[in-house]
Amino acid sequence: MDCSLRDITSRLVQSYHEIGGINRLDCANLPSKRAIGSVCEELLQVLFPGYHDEEPVPADELEMITSERIANLTETLETEISKVLRLRDDASEPPGGWRAESRKLACRVLNALPRLRALLRTDVEAAYEGDPAAKNFDEIILAYPCIEAIAMQRCAHVLYSEGIPLIPRIMTEWAHSRSGIDIHPGARIGTHFFIDHGTGVVIGETCVIGDYVKLYHGVTLGARNFPKDSQGRIVKGNKRHPNVEDHVVIYPNATVLGGKTTIGAGSTIGANVFLRESVPANSFVSTEGEKLRVFDKTTGEQVLEFSGEREN
Repeated sequence: MDCSLRDITSRLVQSYHEIGGINRLDCANLPSKRAIGSVCEELLQVLFPGYHDEEPVPADELEMITSERIANLTETLETEISKVLRLRDDASEPPGGWRAESRKLACRVLNALPRLRALLRTDVEAAYEGDPAAKNFDEIILAYPCIEAIAMQRCAHVLYSEGIPLIPRIMTEWAHSRSGIDIHPGARIGTHFFIDHGTGVVIGETCVIGDYVKLYHGVTLGARNFPKDSQGRIVKGNKRHPNVEDHVVIYPNATVLGGKTTIGAGSTIGANVFLRESVPANSFVSTEGEKLRVFDKTTGEQVLEFSGEREN
């Protein structure tokens, strides 16, 4: 096969003209995935000082080191946010300009870090209490993939809530690539959240998860269907993913679908359950053939029965 650089270049350039939708030419620059990855690394260092560093962090230098890191994060976030503000649906240059607006947004995100640390402490506690194999907090923070995934999602959720495009998704996909846990930045997650093992967990954009919720590997909290408009295009922005109330446990490879589906507080969803309906508080849901049986955990009596058949 001919390996002429001129020929390859010519055919590639021709494809750029012929194949649209996957080129970005003569446009404003998009955020750098490499820079956002660096932001994620630095956020972990700030959120868990001493756990993501090559050298020890002396207590008497903590303020100086933290100040330097916040300065770096401010500069990088300001630069990357300024690249994407023009992509917002309501994009019109603010009175102070894009740069001033991006700095304001970066500061809002960084001001949330003390609150996020308090939340993450509850997640570490939940992992310690929820896993008999966990020896101490050090092991959990350093080795458990769920902590990185949840930490990045909580940070990305702040940017998402500020209406900042693209960057939150890059952050959670950075964590996804490292942990195997895919949590959309739009998901709302309460305190004491634990994902045991974690590989293959998917949590959709409009999920609302309460406090003290525990998921196992392979769990999907997803959408049941996608309504379309008169042109056949998927309608965006609907509530598509389930609500999971406080003190719920969902075992491996269970799938819970639908924006109208609510798992009542204190319930347990068994392994491999495929659920598209709400269940009341204190339920135990198990699968038997193609049937789902729902039992009241207090009385042990069966209260509901659903078809467990999967949609095509």
